[in-house]
Amino acid sequence: QVQLVESGGGLVQAGGSLRLSCAAPRRAFSIYNAAWFRQAPGKEREFVAGIRNMGATYYADFVKGRISISKDDAKSTLYLQMDNLKPDDTAVYYCAAGQQRSLTDPTYTYWGQGAQVTVSS
Repeated sequence: QVQLVESGGGLVQAGGSLRLSCAAPRRAFSIYNAAWFRQAPGKEREFVAGIRNMGATYYADFVKGRISISKDDAKSTLYLQMDNLKPDDTAVYYCAAGQQRSLTDPTYTYWGQGAQVTVSS
């Protein structure tokens, strides 16, 4: 079992920045591909960004350079740096890990509990 623990959510004004973290057991992100998804109220969960265990990254089109995914294998931690945040970015953000061939495939085996991000206008 791989437990993912998220942190770093909160309330921020439009144009501000936040960094989400996702801590995992040792070597988890060296073994598994990982991703961030988000779910806004009344909407389906959607892919935000993904990173392969070897480091290649992939982003949703709406990211447009504002969001960056990274990981520190030594700390076994996944990050999501979000800049120039907009009210439409308000959502619960989830980290996920698994062995998907496609990073956008939502059927990841392991999920975090979610971190609320609220962007005020």
